[in-house]
Amino acid sequence: MSKLVQHEKRRAEILAKALDVFVEEGFEDTTFQKIADRAGITRTILYTYFRNKREIFSYSVKQLMAAVENDLVMVRKNKNLNCVEKLTEVITLIIDRMEENRKLISVVHDLLAHIQAGKTDADYRVRRRTVRVRHILASMVIDGIRSGEMQNVNVRVADDLLYSIIEAAIFRLAVLKKQSIAALKDVAVLAIRQLAVQSQ
Repeated sequence: MSKLVQHEKRRAEILAKALDVFVEEGFEDTTFQKIADRAGITRTILYTYFRNKREIFSYSVKQLMAAVENDLVMVRKNKNLNCVEKLTEVITLIIDRMEENRKLISVVHDLLAHIQAGKTDADYRVRRRTVRVRHILASMVIDGIRSGEMQNVNVRVADDLLYSIIEAAIFRLAVLKKQSIAALKDVAVLAIRQLAVQSQ
């Protein structure tokens, strides 16, 4: 096994352990030492992989958002789906990814709570990543309007509607600690159907 593969495998193991610490301790109370202890390594070794806990957190968010963005781009390029089907598939994929990554969603929520309380200034990183998802959703609504498959609605309002479903998923996972948010898929389908041009 090459050194690069071993390095990436160890990095992934550290990230998994770090998420457990973030969830148990909260973002602010998580320390580099606690992450190292949980990963079964020294702080010195941990420094060979990450500079600080913020970088660990940021890398985790980046991995999740990159996977989500990749899913969205693949769906958008799928020529076998119409615009309404693509939008439905995208929201479903996002909800599935969030359920799969509920620990990370919990940590992101914790960080955002600290941002609101003025305890940290790292919010731009999270916002930058979510803006890209919102842009893709808005672009898909525009595609649907241009193709005649969706009503000529205010794109910003439609984007807010769809993104509010994602926010509801975050709330249910991180605040209400729901085990399943699958019902939000039905909400998404209903919302997207309302945006679609109704056949006479």
